[in-house]
Amino acid sequence: MYYPNNIEEICYEQDHIEKVWDEMKQVIPTYFQQYIDTEGGNSIQESEIEKLAVKFGSTCKPKSKPKDTKKILERLLKESIKHYEKERLDYQDILHLESLEKEYKKDVNSFKNTVLRNNIPIIRKTLQNKQAKELDKFRAAFNTAQAGQLFEVVSNLVQLANQWRNEWYEENEFEEIETCYDLGYYELDGEAYTAYGVIGGGIKSHFIYKLFPEMYPNRSREAVWALYYLSSKKRFGCKEDSQFLMINASEGTTQQNYFYPYALFSFYAIRIFKHLKELYAKHGVSLPIEYRFVPLDSFLSFIARSHQPEIDDLKEKAKSYHYE
Repeated sequence: MYYPNNIEEICYEQDHIEKVWDEMKQVIPTYFQQYIDTEGGNSIQESEIEKLAVKFGSTCKPKSKPKDTKKILERLLKESIKHYEKERLDYQDILHLESLEKEYKKDVNSFKNTVLRNNIPIIRKTLQNKQAKELDKFRAAFNTAQAGQLFEVVSNLVQLANQWRNEWYEENEFEEIETCYDLGYYELDGEAYTAYGVIGGGIKSHFIYKLFPEMYPNRSREAVWALYYLSSKKRFGCKEDSQFLMINASEGTTQQNYFYPYALFSFYAIRIFKHLKELYAKHGVSLPIEYRFVPLDSFLSFIARSHQPEIDDLKEKAKSYHYE
């Protein structure tokens, strides 16, 4: 059994991180070109067009129109920001320090059963998705969670996110952070900021990502899968397997590592963003700092979706699914 919540110590060592990053640097340009060629996965690739032409009896190679890479990247950037801004106001209104302290703190039961259940999009959609049986564990955990604990965790999370944003964040220095230790996001993985089974790494990161996308990346399921592929599925000295996977040998199940530390994820996210910024710049496109991790989220999602058949195959035998 592989328990990534007790992630191997080697994963925190800077030498190990640099080896993983060296691999990612080699792989990112390939996925970036695919991101352009498929227009973020929204267009039929040229090889598929050729297959269709042969199927319908054509002996000539279909001509493809030259792509305007700059326009494609500008459009993908605009779409990713538009998608990000959708429902963002819900998070900003609810996860506001004054709202939490002066309004929701007075009635934590209402905060859980009305505000979180019905008004926070990521939780509402998860609870309402009754067709996905793998989410039954999340629904059960949410229903039995103590309202006071949920409020306290959310309040702690928002307070810390705001505190760091106000006290030490400098937009021109943030990308120059050289080590995971210097980034210092370890505290976000602590118990004061976690309601196990309900507000874990994925949901908590989504909350603060919707507040400050320039500072906090979205550690989604797709993003962790993307790191697995960006690292070429290698172990880099880990005894069990890739640090980005959750493997249960007895059940034959493989999932993305839903316990993956937010501190480590965020450090890799900064490195990947800097590399993406350089690639965008080569095509004359500047990435807006105020939305720093939004195009990154779109890119990582694309990588995961491009491997969806393999991911589905890895997860096929899963008897249960833990959602964060």
